[in-house]
Amino acid sequence: MASSHFLCSHHLYSSSNGKTQFSSFKKGSFSQPSSFKPHGSSSLGKKSRFSRTHWVRATASDSKTGRKQVEVAYNLEDKFNKLADEVDKDVGMSRLTLFSPCKINVFLRITGKRADGYHDLASLFHVISLGDKIKFSLSPSKSTDRLSTNVPGVPLDERNLIHLDKKVPTGAGLGGGSSNAATALWAANQFSGCVATEKELQEWSGEIGSDIPFFFSQGAAYCTGRGEVVEDITPPIPFDLPMVLIKPQEACSTAEVYKVIYRSFKLVVPSVDKTSKIDPLSLLEKISSNGISQDVCVNDLEPPAFEVLPSLKRLKQRIIAAGRGQYDAVFMSGSGSTIVGVGSPDPPQFVYDDDEYKDVFLSEANFITRPTNQWYTEPLSTDACTSPTGSSRSIE
Repeated sequence: MASSHFLCSHHLYSSSNGKTQFSSFKKGSFSQPSSFKPHGSSSLGKKSRFSRTHWVRATASDSKTGRKQVEVAYNLEDKFNKLADEVDKDVGMSRLTLFSPCKINVFLRITGKRADGYHDLASLFHVISLGDKIKFSLSPSKSTDRLSTNVPGVPLDERNLIHLDKKVPTGAGLGGGSSNAATALWAANQFSGCVATEKELQEWSGEIGSDIPFFFSQGAAYCTGRGEVVEDITPPIPFDLPMVLIKPQEACSTAEVYKVIYRSFKLVVPSVDKTSKIDPLSLLEKISSNGISQDVCVNDLEPPAFEVLPSLKRLKQRIIAAGRGQYDAVFMSGSGSTIVGVGSPDPPQFVYDDDEYKDVFLSEANFITRPTNQWYTEPLSTDACTSPTGSSRSIE
């Protein structure tokens, strides 16, 4: 996963390898550290940071007989470890690294137009193993927040909710920004001593963005309203079911996609039917009973997105045709422009052969969830954003 740094009224923490150096004094068989450089979450090193065990030994002998009378020995490493534990108790948490995963919409139904200008939706959201890694660090109280990123186009002024280096592509319909915001809220709560409950974080986050509350679910949820009404469900899809994400260089404007939907809802008899009529609860029941199939992976934002970006429709059609049954379902996530193929981690060969797709973003992924009162963890086996040959295919 990509690394990133988040600064919360504090400065950026940049790690470096601490080294412990020792000078030996032959007289009295005594060894002591001449310099000690702290590394990690406290001002003293932990056991794993020492390459070998060091002992302090002092002896005394009778000058007349030469017989040893007193010998004192103790493990220096153990002493430093105990002292570091005491420091950590007093200082509290100062650094935190969290995985910030994205999501896909297994199905997404637009059920109506709201008075506040938004649309009502009903969708099965599910967290997947592709994500960013964000490093949070406390800094001196007099310093100001600083933002940086590895992705061109991510705003660094007041428009940006957090600081990050991204691996999840922007404009993809994967909720990467919403996940980053949720991860930042989780981290802020951890630094504050967990003053808020998960439920409170979920409720508050709805004021920031519609998709953010979902990430405070357990990872699989039936979402309604603007997306902020989140109902945890038992994960209906096996975690070992693979998928491939294919995002072309072009991004879909969410605003433009919803404009097309809005025009459709404004018409008494829409000239082009841009929404499905199937009951979203029946889709959820079918997936829970029979798993993923093409007929249940309905996304009402696909037709308007394909109108905004016709090349995206062509990409989906080519994936289905070239896949020859290797995918259980092929569909767009969110408002695009990522096309998801569930059932295989491998993209079709034309993605590698055609110059038209030389700049696409590719990633394999799986479904994941999280335990209560813990944040998401990065799966060990995830090899995101690489082709089968290991070369990067990210558009970012």
